[in-house]
Amino acid sequence: MTTSNELRLLPWTGPDGKPCFLSTDDSGGYLSRLADNLESVQLGMATELLDQALDMLADAETNPDDLRHLTKSLTGALRDTLRVATSRGHRLSSSP
Repeated sequence: MTTSNELRLLPWTGPDGKPCFLSTDDSGGYLSRLADNLESVQLGMATELLDQALDMLADAETNPDDLRHLTKSLTGALRDTLRVATSRGHRLSSSP
């Protein structure tokens, strides 16, 4: 098993909003693969949202309510992207 400083931060939180971690020696295990896939989906969604945001911001007719919704969506995507970056950064710094 991994040591406590090698726990993988997972791309989801628990029901109370606290971070979830995985302790395993098997980077190809079911939960590791699930986390990898979810990280990929989250990053892809963030990319699509960024493209949508650029289009909306370029349109002078964009409704303020749409901009508020966009801001909420971008905030969630940024939170997810930062979690992925933190998780991957920890794994890079702990690799031999």
